[in-house]
Amino acid sequence: MLEELIAQVLPWIIGILELMGIFVVLVSAVGAFIRYIRGLITREEVDVKFAFANGLATSLEFKMAAEILKTVLVREMSELLVLGAVILLRALLSFLIHFEMQQNHKK
Repeated sequence: MLEELIAQVLPWIIGILELMGIFVVLVSAVGAFIRYIRGLITREEVDVKFAFANGLATSLEFKMAAEILKTVLVREMSELLVLGAVILLRALLSFLIHFEMQQNHKK
């Protein structure tokens, strides 16, 4: 009974988390672009890269949460290996974005 409920509800939760990640990327990209244009017009120095990287890192957190929840639905070892590779790649991307943010913030 509980297994059936989880199997029915979890895809919706995963979808919502994925959409939240997409929404964060969209909002971050639009915000960064607006800051960039405003900086061009006012000739004011704006840290667009940091703000955009922060949004991408936040988005990856939502996407990784969705991937972690997908592990509950995995039925075969091959699916688990693919899912593990996706989680590993997203974690690596998140680490690289945070590293880049720290390097740029120190400057």
